Amino acid sequence: MKADAKKELEIIACKVRMGVIESVHAAKSGHPGGSLSSSDILTYLYFNKLNVDPKNPDMPERDRFVLSKGHIAPGLYSVLAQKGFFPVEDLKTLRHIGSFLQGHPDKKGTPGVDMSSGSLGQGISCAVGMALSAKHFGNNYNVYALLGDGECEEGQVWEAAMFAANKKLDNLVAIVDFNGLQIDGTLDEVNSPAPLDEKFKAFGWNVITIDGHNFDEIDEAFNKASSKNGKPTAIIAKTVKGKGVSFMENQVGWHGSAPNDEQYEIAMQELNAALAKLQ
Repeated sequence: MKADAKKELEIIACKVRMGVIESVHAAKSGHPGGSLSSSDILTYLYFNKLNVDPKNPDMPERDRFVLSKGHIAPGLYSVLAQKGFFPVEDLKTLRHIGSFLQGHPDKKGTPGVDMSSGSLGQGISCAVGMALSAKHFGNNYNVYALLGDGECEEGQVWEAAMFAANKKLDNLVAIVDFNGLQIDGTLDEVNSPAPLDEKFKAFGWNVITIDGHNFDEIDEAFNKASSKNGKPTAIIAKTVKGKGVSFMENQVGWHGSAPNDEQYEIAMQELNAALAKLQ
């Protein structure tokens, strides 16, 4: 990836992280940890990969994105706002009564959301259905789904994986945000689905493992995923939960906790400093 393009993505990703902190702090609830670990992947998708148009969010030929781990809605909303689907200022209404930014994505009320999600495992299943529909009707759009590593403990994920390979859905890319932590602790403490790469391979998928915070590796992986070879692709993105905010990084407690006023100030100072270095 060219240096200027990479730098621009890093700047946007930092702004996305700032939006996550702003929205969760304003809501006094939400899920910052996974939103921050996924920010680079989300930024790359919406600013370098997806065929989407904020002025025409329902255009039939658009690529579809499904946030299978719907609890990290703050991350999705923040990148949608940066892309221009709605004003960045609206992020502060997260989870408020009457807001179109609910705690989990709602496709009926939020521009740019293709799937109402939140019940883990269902998002990837719907993404498989979307990819099958595109094949059936001869449409050229691609489908991307972002899963959590803990989510991959759900049996429904593997039913979807088996079906996708059987139907040769090479227009489907599943990205796993592999940060090693879930709501109750580490994957090993709860019910680890590892090794995910070997499992997806056994189910008939192309598998690529990357550093989910390195835009060069992210770019290379998605370019490889664009090669149609009759198989769906799984990108295992190794990430840091809470990435970008020092006291949140690798701390399971920030899976679903909102920063207080003091923590908010510290987080925003760190992110503003990071942004200043990039600019």
